[in-house]
Amino acid sequence: MWKWVSILGILALSGCDGPSPGYRGIHAQRISVGKSTFDVRIKGNRAEAIRQNVEYAPRPAAVAPRAVAAIEKVSGCEVTKLTGDQAQFFARLKCGRGHVAPVLPDRIEYECEIDDHYTNQGLGQQVTEMSCEPVAR
Repeated sequence: MWKWVSILGILALSGCDGPSPGYRGIHAQRISVGKSTFDVRIKGNRAEAIRQNVEYAPRPAAVAPRAVAAIEKVSGCEVTKLTGDQAQFFARLKCGRGHVAPVLPDRIEYECEIDDHYTNQGLGQQVTEMSCEPVAR
């Protein structure tokens, strides 16, 4: 019996870094923000970010700002709602008038460092300033 439990556990874990059903077939943009690396997929006004790196016991509250920054950098849109856990996040996007989140081409990788993170008191929204560089393949 334990043999079957082990096999089922391995099969369940083997799909953890793949996209959810609604994002299958969509190219991912890999982006590192701080110590988190995400594969971000955009579909219309929604996005999915799956953390690809190992972090020791990350809390969702610690990883969520990095996920938001990654999604906003890739989409060019504002994240208005974020759900999920420390490994997989789902976002609703606000792209502005006439602007739609881009359909991503082949995978491009970026590495970003957070320069500053603060709340814009006038607009009442979180702002993350980052410096990003494409990673050579």
